[in-house]
Amino acid sequence: MDKNKVLRINSAFSIKSDASSDSSVYIEGYASTNDVDRHGDVVPSSVWEKGIQNYLKNPVVLAYHDHGQPIGRMVEHKADSKGLWIKARVSSAAKQFGLIKDGILSAFSIGFRVLDAEYNSAAEVFLIKELELVEISVVSVPANQNSLFELSKAFNTPEEFKLFKEQFALRSESAKGLESKEANSNKSKEIIMNPEEIKQMVAEAAKSAAEALVKEQKIAQEKAEKEAQEKAAFEAKVKEAVQVHIKTVDTGAEKLLKEVQDRLEAERVANKSALEGLHASIKEKAAELEAMQKSKMTFADKQTQDAVSYSEKENAVLLAKVMGKSIDNTRYGKTIIEKAGAHQPTNANVNYWETEVSMNMENEVRRRLVMAPLMRGIAMQTNVMKIPVNPEAGVATWVQNSEFGTANSAGAAQTHQLKEITLSAYKVATREYLAYEEEEDSMLVLLPVVRDGMIRRVARAVDKAMINGAGTASDPVQGVAMYDATSAVTVDSSAAVTVANMRSLRKDLGAWGLDPAELVYVVNTEVYYNLLDDTNFLTVDKVGDRATLLTGQIGAIGNTPVVVSGEFPAIAEGAATASTNIAAFCFAPSNFLVGNQRGLRVDTDSLVETQRRVLVASLRTGLVQLTTNLGPAVSTLRYVNAA
Repeated sequence: MDKNKVLRINSAFSIKSDASSDSSVYIEGYASTNDVDRHGDVVPSSVWEKGIQNYLKNPVVLAYHDHGQPIGRMVEHKADSKGLWIKARVSSAAKQFGLIKDGILSAFSIGFRVLDAEYNSAAEVFLIKELELVEISVVSVPANQNSLFELSKAFNTPEEFKLFKEQFALRSESAKGLESKEANSNKSKEIIMNPEEIKQMVAEAAKSAAEALVKEQKIAQEKAEKEAQEKAAFEAKVKEAVQVHIKTVDTGAEKLLKEVQDRLEAERVANKSALEGLHASIKEKAAELEAMQKSKMTFADKQTQDAVSYSEKENAVLLAKVMGKSIDNTRYGKTIIEKAGAHQPTNANVNYWETEVSMNMENEVRRRLVMAPLMRGIAMQTNVMKIPVNPEAGVATWVQNSEFGTANSAGAAQTHQLKEITLSAYKVATREYLAYEEEEDSMLVLLPVVRDGMIRRVARAVDKAMINGAGTASDPVQGVAMYDATSAVTVDSSAAVTVANMRSLRKDLGAWGLDPAELVYVVNTEVYYNLLDDTNFLTVDKVGDRATLLTGQIGAIGNTPVVVSGEFPAIAEGAATASTNIAAFCFAPSNFLVGNQRGLRVDTDSLVETQRRVLVASLRTGLVQLTTNLGPAVSTLRYVNAA
């Protein structure tokens, strides 16, 4: 059992406010008394003169025995006939100040280690003769007249406490008598020892311990004084012998000392000269050093230009649009502009950030598109453009040798005309509503969700239109699949689509299907899973260096990439028609042109009647087929007998 175990004593204290200040209160009371607790444990007053010495080096008062929660300091203490009395000042900075001042925390609890003790197992009396005070705490445990310092609470079980005390078993003659009496009697402990005898024995033990302590201190003091006298006498003899020796030796030591002093002086002069020279050199290089310092400062200043992340800029721009303010008129925007630094003008920041955010959101839409990136795109200045194309105009004439020099030598006459096609850019838009009650902080949380939702909706609408758009007033873009009027390739809806079905699509393209590298297959999700089960299908991991960088590509068939899209129309009941039950299609992207009049634009407005703000994102785009001279440039696979 460890004798160094820290034990604790609980006792009540009283509270006295500092009349001169509201910043502290004083608490005082007996941290330990000489009373015998219900387990027979005694701490006499005599132990505190020595036991408190180490604690006085830093008399901090804690809360709940937690070294991380100091609340004040002990300012007075005394050990009298009743026990150890202490007074402490509690700072108002402590979290527990109010609880102490209101009397909720009203008990001292001290922790100490037992250095020496006597234990009478027969009478079950545990007398502590020497201890070391470890700490003083304020706790909520109330004082208990019958349990002022119940040491047994420091142990897990009564047996563990008993083993601890038996290490200090009493070794005096009286103790032996008690033990033998205990051993030879069949009566209970209560009959052999009454409380008065125990109290008298404790008092005598405490008195004996105090007298022994005084005697030991006196002996120690006398011994220390004797040792000090002997040391002083020895030092006097040594000093006398040294003085005699110095007088009798020759002057060689003095010469040596002088030489050392002269050498040190020479080194001091040399060092002084070297330092003066170094100082002069530094002074000459002062201008150069200053220039280097400014250069480093300029470099560091340049690094701060990227202190603002893109997400912060985007939130500042979108928040300003939603709030109907300029960027520098929102709290968040001001913070971001200050973070960017004074080296960038505010107006330039606003214009640059708005452009950067608009371009980034447009690029995000483009990254989500499957169809548009497959075809060639052009920028449109207006929403309608006339585009000239050079259609195929028949074939040249073979000229016979006999016709050289005649009118037929130039071949058959052909009428050649440029053809114009019309490319229109149609507007696609989406909107979000935010209530007036939303504050800046809540809007900052919602903005990423709103932004992502608008981008995904715009991207889905564009992809859906370019696959299956009807080309009507309400659905103005005519999708690629709608340029196939024949729908010659079909498959039963109950059967799985195979690689062979996909090759039939390429065959149906005629001249457009000659070069597999100039084609693209686009399939719905159902066909995608059918192809994965077909052993003839090459997924992207098997294509190797022939893989392309297309959004949604899942593999290749005969060196033609296969792309999947989730925007195909739902399968309806009945047989396939020119506009229903499309499962996949193969087309030549070079024969289609995508026009973009402007990128993604975000506008806001206030709706007073509903007390909401509307956020609208829109762009203009369109699609057109260039020529039909070589036959259809798209072939669709459609389900039949769809249930």
